[in-house]
Amino acid sequence: MSAAPSKDQSQQGETTTTSASPSKPSQQDSSKMSPSSQKAAGTFKLLLLGLMVAQNSSVVLLGRYSRSGKPQEDMFNINHFVLTTELVKLVMSCMLEFHATQGGLFHSIHTNILANPLDALKISVPALLYLIQNTLLYVALSNLSAPLFQVTYQAKLVTTAVVSVVLLNRSYVVKQWICLVALSMGVATVVLGENKDKEEKDAGEQSLMTGLIAVTIACFCSAFAGVYFEKVLKKATTNADGTPKQPVSMWMRNVQLAFFSVMIAVGKDMFRFNGDADADATPKDFFHGFDAMAWILVLLQAGGGLLVAAVIKYADNVLKGLATGVSVVVATMLSMPLFGTQPSVQFAVGAIVILTSVFFFSNDLPTSCQTKQKVDDASSREKVPMLPK
Repeated sequence: MSAAPSKDQSQQGETTTTSASPSKPSQQDSSKMSPSSQKAAGTFKLLLLGLMVAQNSSVVLLGRYSRSGKPQEDMFNINHFVLTTELVKLVMSCMLEFHATQGGLFHSIHTNILANPLDALKISVPALLYLIQNTLLYVALSNLSAPLFQVTYQAKLVTTAVVSVVLLNRSYVVKQWICLVALSMGVATVVLGENKDKEEKDAGEQSLMTGLIAVTIACFCSAFAGVYFEKVLKKATTNADGTPKQPVSMWMRNVQLAFFSVMIAVGKDMFRFNGDADADATPKDFFHGFDAMAWILVLLQAGGGLLVAAVIKYADNVLKGLATGVSVVVATMLSMPLFGTQPSVQFAVGAIVILTSVFFFSNDLPTSCQTKQKVDDASSREKVPMLPK
């Protein structure tokens, strides 16, 4: 399930502008901010990342609680859950756009979608990439053992950084690359510790090469979809005469993304792909199994999709990956008193690696994680922290 992610908490018209390339973050503009403004911006980013950790952890814990101890016939259909989540996210995005434009939702839809369909069609790219990613993950799961899949799929953190370098011209130092690799391995270690007692299903006929190729492409699809959406959100737009153009709001971008995601979810439910978890199950009514806990999960997932968009816009995809890694530790720790999960050495080692990697990566941000661009004066070369100290 994608949540595309992502993604403007308060104002429609705000966007990250740049005097150089539209796809590059504005280091020069940020360097001119007062220290208090820089601290406030960093605090806001930290707040968003903290909310994302809380949201991810809550989804994991509530998802496990809602499905534990239930007979299979009483559970909701996964495809129905995804479709409902995307529909709710579409409604929420429309409501936020309505509020941001002070009642101008229909005018905004006409301006940004009906009158400019090619621009809106750009948002179908990440939606299609998430579809390809999810399909390839089923292929990978069918051809790799669970431990090997968990380890290799964590490479998406590193591939996200690689795609950010290529598409957004970002730069990371060696220590940060080491932190990303260590974080990936730490997450894999924690997940493997959680699943070590689970019985392996009969592997049947598997192809190691097919599985590795599938998981590699899935990692790059996930990375490209996230970074591409970030580029679209942060890209400055101009009119035909070169004058600055009012950017498409983040909420309208989420309306577009949710619309394409709904179309894809409807298609998956109609054709019932063989790789889907519920493809071979007995058909169920659409809202079968949707109890109060399921609806809470729907709201959390839909709100999480909008939160991801805010994180992508005001921070970036790599920081989102760091927050996701921390949420794995938080969810596992909370599952101990809630579900009686026994802590293991693997969890302790993985948690230490994750938290240490996040700490050292974040400490490097003020001096090394910055856009590659030429600067002509001393003030433009000032290093601007992405997170508050």
